[in-house]
Amino acid sequence: MSKIICSAAIRGAHKIIDMAEESFTAAVKEYGSEQEVGYPHTAYYLPVIYSMLGAKIQTLGDMRDIFTECRKLLPANVGDNVWLPYLGQALDAGMATVFAEEMYEAVRYLKEPDYYTKTEDPTDSNIWLGAADDVIFRKRGVEFVDGTAPGFAVIVGSPADKAVASKIALELQEKNLYVFMHDHSDGVRMPEQLIASGVQVGWNTRLVPFGQSYTSAVFALGFACRVALAFGGVKPGDYRANLKYNKDRTFAFVMAFGPVCDEWYANAAGAINWGFPTISDYDIPEVLPSGVCTYEHVVSNVPHDEIVQKAIEVRGLKVNISKIDIPMAFGPAFEGERIRKDDLYMECGGGRTTGVEVLISKGMDEIQDGLIVVEGPDIKDIEQGQNLPIAILVEVAGREMQSDFEPILERQFHHLTNYIQGIMHIGQRNIMWVRIGKGAVEKGFSFEHIGKVLHGKLHQEFGAILDKVQVKIYTIQEKVDEVVALAAGVYTERDLRLGNMTDETEDIFYSCKSFAPSHVCVITPERVGMCGAYNWLDGKASYQINPTGPNQPVEKGKCLDPVMGDFEGINNFVQQASRGAVPAVSCYSLMNNPMTACGCFECIAAMLPQCNGVMIVDRDYRGMTPAGMKFTTLAGMAGGGAQTPGFMGVSKHFITSKKLLMAEGGLQRLVWLPAALKAQLKDKLIKRCEEIGMPEFFDMIATEEQGETEEEIMVFLKEKGHPALEMEMAV
Repeated sequence: MSKIICSAAIRGAHKIIDMAEESFTAAVKEYGSEQEVGYPHTAYYLPVIYSMLGAKIQTLGDMRDIFTECRKLLPANVGDNVWLPYLGQALDAGMATVFAEEMYEAVRYLKEPDYYTKTEDPTDSNIWLGAADDVIFRKRGVEFVDGTAPGFAVIVGSPADKAVASKIALELQEKNLYVFMHDHSDGVRMPEQLIASGVQVGWNTRLVPFGQSYTSAVFALGFACRVALAFGGVKPGDYRANLKYNKDRTFAFVMAFGPVCDEWYANAAGAINWGFPTISDYDIPEVLPSGVCTYEHVVSNVPHDEIVQKAIEVRGLKVNISKIDIPMAFGPAFEGERIRKDDLYMECGGGRTTGVEVLISKGMDEIQDGLIVVEGPDIKDIEQGQNLPIAILVEVAGREMQSDFEPILERQFHHLTNYIQGIMHIGQRNIMWVRIGKGAVEKGFSFEHIGKVLHGKLHQEFGAILDKVQVKIYTIQEKVDEVVALAAGVYTERDLRLGNMTDETEDIFYSCKSFAPSHVCVITPERVGMCGAYNWLDGKASYQINPTGPNQPVEKGKCLDPVMGDFEGINNFVQQASRGAVPAVSCYSLMNNPMTACGCFECIAAMLPQCNGVMIVDRDYRGMTPAGMKFTTLAGMAGGGAQTPGFMGVSKHFITSKKLLMAEGGLQRLVWLPAALKAQLKDKLIKRCEEIGMPEFFDMIATEEQGETEEEIMVFLKEKGHPALEMEMAV
């Protein structure tokens, strides 16, 4: 810990204890040792002393032992030629400071009974409320337990600009925090700045003006101690439990504005005991290593427009966005909503235009939480029927964030966007597709609202790992193409993470439950989720983040048929999860109990009986297929949770898996792909062809260039001598 800060904290502690003891001595002379003292209307005596030491301060005479304890805790002032002190000495000085201030304020209540209003809101003649009585505490304290109020900000001093002060207060309110205000900066006080700006202060708005000097900061710590005593089951005198409870449960911090005096340093050292760090806009030494606090202890030189976010980050507070500010209704009830042709205003992606969505993690200093950028035409700028390209780039940061978590968060785009009334989202990654209904446009829908939803709900659902979220939405083709290129690299890196894992090496697979009630996707090391967004590692990471979420571990159990991919554990899980609608699944078969799909598949595999082979078509292909159906018609056969032999949703990645169509003979059964998909998979397909000992097989796979009917491609297959023509019939 900085010697400068420690020395200043110890000096400040000496000053405060001397001041408090002087006030106490004078009070004893005036009122006598038996004079009753305390904070008004509370059963917690002087709450910090009561909670830390178990001492019930009821009279002036009771304070003597506490002043003795303060002197025991107080280190000697530090000389210039000494390299000490260390953190522990500064913390002791801080605790002594808090004890002394609590007694000083009790004496003030005795000597100046009208110094504080002792009310819930300011009066016309006095804005300083003083310590909360038990009525206020019971009403407000429970909010720190049920999560309604995750913590509080102890404001010391104030920004000079009242507009800045109001903005900071509003930001803290939006985070559901209480704001406890104390002291001044060069005569400028935060509550007075707020009142001058027309902002209502008091307990009802969570903007609480405790007192006009730094000693009133002890009221904030006393409030925290009372929460631990009343709601945390902590016993008086169990200081360890009280400090730990507040560090782990009360997300509070000190926010100091302007020059920092020794007395402020002493109070900051006191707050650190409870795990409450200090964030300052002033140029003071920093204490960056973690130790007592969750992260840094003192952070300085923070600009006013960043200070709230920095404080939240340093304290480890997880923001819970309770209301999504959009003009449309929002909720799971709208997830299954369909935007049909007559209701459609415009659409993005889905083969109509370029569409891509990707989430990446970045450094904490690279993200501005809540930033939402829309670059390009918005809904108000286009006519009905005018479709746009779209790229949704979400950048996140968090001290607990890992790159393995990226696809799990990215997968949330699908259902979160679907929660918006009048918006329909299909697919993932670079096959995403958004349809926007006329009703949503009439209510004022903007692409910015997608950003607000993603920002708010990712914070809400993944607050344990996320500290910052920013969203960038592009509807200009050039910018969309840039994100497509960025995403391609991200997707490739994710797909490579599986390494040498196989279905045989792992005993646990993972499920992925969608909104199709009878569908349960099973993800294995060699079978990526059919949406292409989740591989086995993603399922594992998702379960680690949210053990009750959509990705559940599935014990594969006894292998009943290694070629079909029949596993006893998987069948039991699927039967239970689908409520009996799907009794069994063969993981490697198209014809025998194929895996069901909801509709978010990248591709569809379908049997071509005349060719004795299988075709695979991706969502981007708009033409006719040799099955006599376009992709949209095929989707009705393979989707909706239906188990239709001969039709199955698959991911692009699965096309080059060793487990593809294994029950039907493997890759050699593949006879047709769209040319664009074949080109996209060229390198991986050629490598797979070499692995099966048929390097020439890549050139045997037909595309629409050879034909769009079975009869047309049969000519090509015979010419090439395709192995499917000689294989047993797939049944």
